[in-house]
Amino acid sequence: MLAIFHKSLSHPPQELYSSSSASASPEEILQGFLASQPDDSFSATFGRGAAIAFARPLRHFSIHQRLYCGLDDINCLFYGSLNNLSTLLRQYGLSKSTNEAMLVIEAYRTLRDRGPYPADQVIKDLNGSFAFIVYDDKAQTVFVALSSDGGIALYWGMAADGSVVITDELDVIKKGCGKSFAPFPPGCMFHSEGGLKSFEHPMNRLKAMPRVDSDGVICGANFKVDKYSKINSMPRVGSQANWTSW
Repeated sequence: MLAIFHKSLSHPPQELYSSSSASASPEEILQGFLASQPDDSFSATFGRGAAIAFARPLRHFSIHQRLYCGLDDINCLFYGSLNNLSTLLRQYGLSKSTNEAMLVIEAYRTLRDRGPYPADQVIKDLNGSFAFIVYDDKAQTVFVALSSDGGIALYWGMAADGSVVITDELDVIKKGCGKSFAPFPPGCMFHSEGGLKSFEHPMNRLKAMPRVDSDGVICGANFKVDKYSKINSMPRVGSQANWTSW
């Protein structure tokens, strides 16, 4: 799966940028992804420089799924599996035929419409190995999360124009973003307005640690929970809360 969002839409962390090598344009990155599986992939582009692409899974057994779902201007790319899917479907009042991508859309919509739970608690309720990318075309917001168990890898980087590139394909991110990429931090979530946060440790700030390759060149940054740095105030919850403000 692949998602590309213009910097004015996603506001990616500047620590991902490295001047050590050139990145490709968003169009080149998208076309390269589609060319790798020309008969089994599709893409969709939206206003303000947003694009998503999805390729069918290769035909081999895996406990993890790659899914795409679009509903009411909300698009979700999902990779992984949820151990408690049945429980969550009952919690959200969804049918048994609902898959993980559709569930994530419903969870996101609950957050967007100011549901009674903070975002970190909603993501904590997802039990399993997962990575998902949500793009809300109507609200023009991006929401990304990666489970904390290490069972799924996700990467993000910056294209030549500063757009953020998010994918589970390491070769795609290396070819497209050069040195300007890093693994997406496990146990974290990213919102285009609220930034990057840990849903495992929501009261702790994240610290950017420069990544250095074998040649001593800085390659983006890893983000780690700073155990000694606390967020000053508790995020508001309730009908008047704006969940993107954390």
